[in-house]
Amino acid sequence: MTAELVRGQNHSLSQARLEIRVSAGAPVVASATLSDEHGRARGVEWVAHPGAPTLPGLEVSKQAAADHRLAVDLGAMPEAVHRVNVLLALPTGGGGPVRFGAVAAPFVAVTGLDGTEVASYTITGLDAESAVVALELYRRQGAWKVRAVGQGYAGGLAELFADQGLSEAHQLAGTINEAVAQGLARSVPAPPQRTADGDRTRQAAAPALGPDQGGPAPQATPGHAIPQPTSPYGPQGTQSGYPANPSAATQPSVPHVGSPVDYSHPGRQNAAPPPPPPTAPQAPPGQPAQPVAGDATGWSMDERLYNQVWGMFEDLARTAAAYRSAVDFADSRMEKELDQALSDPRSRIGGQGDAAREAARVKHAQLVDQARQALDRDLAQLAAESDVVEPALPPAYARWDNPVWHAYRVPMEMPMALRLGDLYLPESELLRIPMLVRLPLERGLWIDSGRTGSLDESYADAHAPGRLAMDTAVALAVRLLAVYPAGEFAVHVIDPAGSGAQALAPLVRTGLLASPPAPGAAGVSDVLTQLTQRVDLVQMAVRGGAADSLPPGFDTAEQLLIVNDFPHGFDDRAVTQLRYLADEGPAVGVHLMMVADREEAAGYGPLLDPLWRSLMRLTPLPDDHLADPWVGHAWTYEPALVPPGSQVLQQVLSQIAQGRTKYM
Repeated sequence: MTAELVRGQNHSLSQARLEIRVSAGAPVVASATLSDEHGRARGVEWVAHPGAPTLPGLEVSKQAAADHRLAVDLGAMPEAVHRVNVLLALPTGGGGPVRFGAVAAPFVAVTGLDGTEVASYTITGLDAESAVVALELYRRQGAWKVRAVGQGYAGGLAELFADQGLSEAHQLAGTINEAVAQGLARSVPAPPQRTADGDRTRQAAAPALGPDQGGPAPQATPGHAIPQPTSPYGPQGTQSGYPANPSAATQPSVPHVGSPVDYSHPGRQNAAPPPPPPTAPQAPPGQPAQPVAGDATGWSMDERLYNQVWGMFEDLARTAAAYRSAVDFADSRMEKELDQALSDPRSRIGGQGDAAREAARVKHAQLVDQARQALDRDLAQLAAESDVVEPALPPAYARWDNPVWHAYRVPMEMPMALRLGDLYLPESELLRIPMLVRLPLERGLWIDSGRTGSLDESYADAHAPGRLAMDTAVALAVRLLAVYPAGEFAVHVIDPAGSGAQALAPLVRTGLLASPPAPGAAGVSDVLTQLTQRVDLVQMAVRGGAADSLPPGFDTAEQLLIVNDFPHGFDDRAVTQLRYLADEGPAVGVHLMMVADREEAAGYGPLLDPLWRSLMRLTPLPDDHLADPWVGHAWTYEPALVPPGSQVLQQVLSQIAQGRTKYM
């Protein structure tokens, strides 16, 4: 059982080899210090950080990211080490947040090598601090324990290191910030080859710079297969299908450096090969094959399209990472050449220094231009593929403005996945990748009704974020109703104050709600009690091996609960029931969709932190809060909303209502 620690609390550690997993609402720098029995670090050599990530018994991440895994072997610690402090800091100079009060509370978990959580700690109460001591592993009477610390420092890493007795605190902090800023040891590992059916093999985009263009020596960039993740968008990355060690899988041959993304599907040998994908038209010599919809493996067209979309997502992540890495290299090379030119006194006489500086800048511009050309080439190919794939998507994967919705009919079976919105990167704002999650949902959804960075002065109305969030929730609920067969999905609504009546009107008019929206505290209690009892009953039946012995007339449909205006109308018992549904409901077909502002629920303190972590956060306006667990890019999420003035939502609801009348 996981120990959920609060500040100052400790917990015994029974294992020597551990992982420390970090999840934050923004990229953070993870490092660690070793201390003696007095809590003092003896020098910079006792600090593991992105520029020097390995110490005896300890290894930290090499770059800033929203998610980290730190490896700890307490049995390999030197005898002089009595404490291991896990540190988190916000990167400087990158245009990101400068204080922890502006991001979601970081979450730190100590796990075994099998992923089992031993202890966890949500670091709350931070405001102006930009660095924090998250956890402390310490030796006491020959045994190791973990303590939740949560000590923040407004002065950043420099103040933190000085507090730990390091005389070189400022120099060390500068070294770490420089290593992060320049992308030292930054790499983009290829995900492993997958042997299961339904994967999609694509040739990786090669590095933008080769050694003959002044770039770094190329690393092997294998062709890679899309794993079949359930969803890589969660803040903790727990849903990702990518293993922690990509090198553990067999890798195919290395593509030619500088070659474009190849969209032709290479031959694969499976034990039971699925139907072959469509054949792409023959391309002229030297040109990439023309993209076609469904150019991926799979047993059905829906599965091939699903795998193809994931391939597009991965290709965009890789090509953007290659471009950023190339630009970082060009920047560091120019700085090095300028330093060399200025360090030679002879170059300062006459025009030699000016000529050297100009040559360095010209070379930098050439390298950046070459990287941009490679990026533009790959983006053009991905855009061409998107232009082919989008019109071919089925309703579950399509935008609301796709003509496929005008021919919508109630399906006979549930699809593989559902589109929750679109994703894009700053380098490719015009290229949208569908955000698909597998069905049935394995996590609840949280539509954030608080103010985000996308809400500017034009939204002077304080209630505008809540209305936008509720519109987003209704659009997603209609999508879920539309992709399930008739009668196999039911929607419940808790709206204590009635503030969501306007957004819920289409669902109410068509009679597709399981019951009218529940008002007031009594309505909250009734609905939550009904659904928690349902979860208990199904769990008992499944665990007892009597899933077919449920009471007569028991509704076996998947259930969705939309909660609006939380925590209005919720008492402590209702909050506990809500947490129970979020944790236990998805496994037995009860799903949660929260429309809430986390700040309004701040009065509950850390009690609700596990609830927020268990839900996938979505926003009613574009916001770059999602991070993939593979490369670590900050992806901008754009919700799947109905175009203004469109009647497609009402048409789809009418078809669903007719389908229920016909088949039930």
